[in-house]
Amino acid sequence: QVQLVESGGGSVQAGGSLRLSCAASGRTFRWYAMGWFRQAPGKERDFVASISVSGDTGYAESVKGRFSISRDNAENAVYLQMNSLKPEDSAVYYCAASYSSAWPSLVPVEYWGKGTLVTVSS
Repeated sequence: QVQLVESGGGSVQAGGSLRLSCAASGRTFRWYAMGWFRQAPGKERDFVASISVSGDTGYAESVKGRFSISRDNAENAVYLQMNSLKPEDSAVYYCAASYSSAWPSLVPVEYWGKGTLVTVSS
């Protein structure tokens, strides 16, 4: 069982940066592929970024070059550094954990966090 708690969301102007954090419980954290999804109002939940057990990363085309995902297995944490934010990045961001074989899509997601809201104003 893995519990995920996101933090770091907030409001920022276009062009700004935010760093999201996801704290995970459980001693088996390092065995899971981790990642982030986001959901804007009235839209489906979409993949943003993922990181494998070995540290390989994957990104949605819309965030490549602007977002960076990392993990710290000693801290049971995964991070999403978001730079050059755009209004269309506004959404609730969810941390996700999947079995290692599900990387890079993370489908199916085994565990979800409750989300953190990111609002980017123009």
